[in-house]
Amino acid sequence: MTDPATPAANHAPDPAMLAKAETLTEALPYLQRYAGKTFVVKYGGHAMGDPELQRDFAEDVVLLKAVGINPVVVHGGGPQIGAMLKKLGVESSFVDGLRVTDAQTAQVAEMVLSGAINKEIVAWIGQAGGRAIGISGKDGGFVRAVKVERTTRDPDSNIERVVDLGFVGEPESIDRTVIDTISNAGMIPVVAPIGIGADGQTYNINADTMAGAIAAALGASRLFLLTDVAGVLDKDKQLLTDLDPAKIALLRADGTITGGMIPKLETCITAVEGGVDAAVILDGRVPHAMLLEIFTQAGAGTLVHR
Repeated sequence: MTDPATPAANHAPDPAMLAKAETLTEALPYLQRYAGKTFVVKYGGHAMGDPELQRDFAEDVVLLKAVGINPVVVHGGGPQIGAMLKKLGVESSFVDGLRVTDAQTAQVAEMVLSGAINKEIVAWIGQAGGRAIGISGKDGGFVRAVKVERTTRDPDSNIERVVDLGFVGEPESIDRTVIDTISNAGMIPVVAPIGIGADGQTYNINADTMAGAIAAALGASRLFLLTDVAGVLDKDKQLLTDLDPAKIALLRADGTITGGMIPKLETCITAVEGGVDAAVILDGRVPHAMLLEIFTQAGAGTLVHR
């Protein structure tokens, strides 16, 4: 007669639970590889406007911190700035994807980026069980910025002229001790893309550019750019999962890479040439895209390496 106290030994495991165990097993070598490393994540696009994706993103960042990885979040906010400018009746224009920023626009940008958006992300991370600190490049002199210089060529006369973008900057130097202090205290830095000039002037910085510069300064293991596309696609609309600067140059030359993907890839190249192990362009609309990229063999986006 079978002992009723020990029937479970003959029962097959629940397939769902078995799948979860296999997922953890697959993730183990990646957990070991990245323990103690720094990941810089540029957060923006559609993922910032969807409550469910916001929750997923916050949970992913908290999970990274819990398994011994040091995440640093750098966020954008272009649509939110645009909405606030429209609400206030302030006109704005763009040159090569960069907003022309006069003094009034700069004040609005800082209010939206360092205020509303930054603290909202901090709150999401807190709700997911993490501890985050919101800062901008002005805090502790973290990001020293210089004014961006741009030129444009007149299509009719072919004459090149200088364009004044106003208070748009780019990182000149980064003091990593601010980030190190926050991360070493067990908290997650959330960075608004605002910098300060040598003269004390506030500059609005493109979030991709800011994230790439911070990743290089930290010697990060990974830079993630969350976007609204799957990654870099070939001419048949198939995802290209592995690129290096030479391949990217060829793809630009034959017209495969165009438009807004060009500056993102330029950021990736600058980051990896500056010391980042690899940069990844990911679709932020996919739930837990970062975890799929980090902890599975297949990955989920386009990886750029030296």
